Amino acid sequence: MSVAVPPDPGLTLSRSTETLFRPFRLGKLDLANRIVMAPMTRSHSPGGVPGPDVAAYYRRRAEGGVGLIVTEGTYVPHPAAGFDSSVPRFYGADALDGWRQVAEHVHAGNGRIFPQLWHVGVVIRPGQEPAPGVRPAGPSGLAGPGQQIAEPMTQSDIDAVVEAFGKAAHSAQALGFDGVELHGAHGYLIDQFFWEGTNQRTDRYGGDLVARTRFAVEVIQEVRRRVGPDFPVVLRFSQWKLQDFDAKLARTPQELEKFLSTLAATGVDAFHCSTRRFWEPEFQGSDLNLAGWTKKADRQTEHHGRLRDAHGRIRPFVPHRRDNRRKRHRQPARSDGARRVRSGGNRPFSDRQSELGGDRAQA
Repeated sequence: MSVAVPPDPGLTLSRSTETLFRPFRLGKLDLANRIVMAPMTRSHSPGGVPGPDVAAYYRRRAEGGVGLIVTEGTYVPHPAAGFDSSVPRFYGADALDGWRQVAEHVHAGNGRIFPQLWHVGVVIRPGQEPAPGVRPAGPSGLAGPGQQIAEPMTQSDIDAVVEAFGKAAHSAQALGFDGVELHGAHGYLIDQFFWEGTNQRTDRYGGDLVARTRFAVEVIQEVRRRVGPDFPVVLRFSQWKLQDFDAKLARTPQELEKFLSTLAATGVDAFHCSTRRFWEPEFQGSDLNLAGWTKKADRQTEHHGRLRDAHGRIRPFVPHRRDNRRKRHRQPARSDGARRVRSGGNRPFSDRQSELGGDRAQA
């Protein structure tokens, strides 16, 4: 099966490379360049414990010149956070010791690294069902519109998950990580609160799009309480969901602006804008994609303080076109990708398969 790939953008390689390799400051964190390795689920941590192979995997990316690594999704300390026993968790002495080694290896490779903190909510895959006595957690118990699979979360359920994100963020700081990313995209728990298709609550966690940010706001506030004002916090969000690729949180630029402003004011340092086809316009009447509208939103609102660079612009994390091709083909991310971009190398992927045999990852 062939996969259609959009034409390359009009920028020259030299101009693209120059921009990618400029230093960047995220809060008080200095990054050597603007190349960010996006999180990719790998399921290579038996028992939820990242081993030496995981540390080596991320170190190779740091040594390859990536400015910032965002790890694969890692489960927060909550019984229903996730059900794949090979996905790493961010709790328990054994797993945290493994993550400490990951951070140390990346720093030894002159890199910077954030863990992605993850709760899957009611997204359950075959063969990964909850353990006996553990029930999935979702705002309304809906896996999708009209698909009731669990009871709605109670206030105590919500409070427990908020606390779990805070604990995980505090652990990341204590282990020497450089910041954290909160997974608020793709139809997982935080996104289940954002999306009206899975959030039909009538209390303070439901309502219009801004009202449905309440759970995320409480998570961000708890993370900030635990880590302080200077530890970078990134929020990944998306319009699309695993349950519905055509879903939209915001149907107009104005709705997106209100959504982002609420979260930015709470303490988010940067948004990771996740799109399936980043070359397609997000709204009619403009060529801007989701990241473009995220940037533009700041020019239409008052200054909210945290989410700004030296020029006062919102900072989105924008995926590189070649990385997205690899995801569509389920190819492993190159450990030397940043260095190859800078050198202009275009060695065929097939020549590298044996080198990267242990590095296969899922998008």
